[in-house]
Amino acid sequence: MSRTHDYRGMFDSAGTRTVRRKQVPEVPAEPGLVVEDPATGFCGAVVTITAAEVTLEDRHGGRRVFPLRPAAFLYEGAPATLVRPVAKPAGGRTLSASGSVHVANLKARTARAARIWVEGLHDAELLERVWGHDLRVEGVVVEPLHGVDDLAAAVRDFDPGPHRRLGILVDHLVEGTKETRQAREAYRATRAAQQHVLVTGHPYVDVWQAVKPEVVGIRAWPEIPRGTDWKTGICARLGWGEPADGARRVLGAVRNYRDLETPMIGAVERLIDFVTAAEESGPR
Repeated sequence: MSRTHDYRGMFDSAGTRTVRRKQVPEVPAEPGLVVEDPATGFCGAVVTITAAEVTLEDRHGGRRVFPLRPAAFLYEGAPATLVRPVAKPAGGRTLSASGSVHVANLKARTARAARIWVEGLHDAELLERVWGHDLRVEGVVVEPLHGVDDLAAAVRDFDPGPHRRLGILVDHLVEGTKETRQAREAYRATRAAQQHVLVTGHPYVDVWQAVKPEVVGIRAWPEIPRGTDWKTGICARLGWGEPADGARRVLGAVRNYRDLETPMIGAVERLIDFVTAAEESGPR
């Protein structure tokens, strides 16, 4: 008996045979997941994963770092694309990027009179990526200052008070820097400033440096000579192009608070607590 065949979909309108590519699955690279790099034959368990690389450890304790590429690994004998795992809910609750409990169907609270100031647009974007949910729950607005060269004057213009608190996040807040001097002057700007203004910061030259190096696929942030714009120097050393390209790479790699250094996390959490505390018992 002769058999008929259904050739529908096998050829396009020009008569060329259609090639159907098999979909390669994405596999979350949870710690302990065993995969193989087919190019080298190295087989090991996932130790860490960043936006650009994954570290595998074999059964002898040897470790190797591999770039993340589509269909670059074998998982259970089949090609797979490794991806960074999504944070798991804790105790049945969904967590936000900051680690707080995610509020479903959130309707943002009306903005408070209080504010959080940060030095620049990149700082503001980083806070939005990690603490955006919390800020909307609390009704806190983050505003970029574009530098802290005249912080005291800006504080006087803001006119802080009991229900108009001001939190300020400063880069490179270490003893002996101009940022530390500006912070001290901010507290002396008005009579109310010492009570209703809080300046916190981190020790890093720029907010990029508050992102853990492995998150952006490097072993450490390079040291940039004094007198060289830090972002420009970083991009030149790492081959990232212009600072705008570097910003997309760095900020785009941040998914949650675990991608940030501890001093940065602590500074932001203190500011949010400070600017929201004054209104909790006050009039609405």
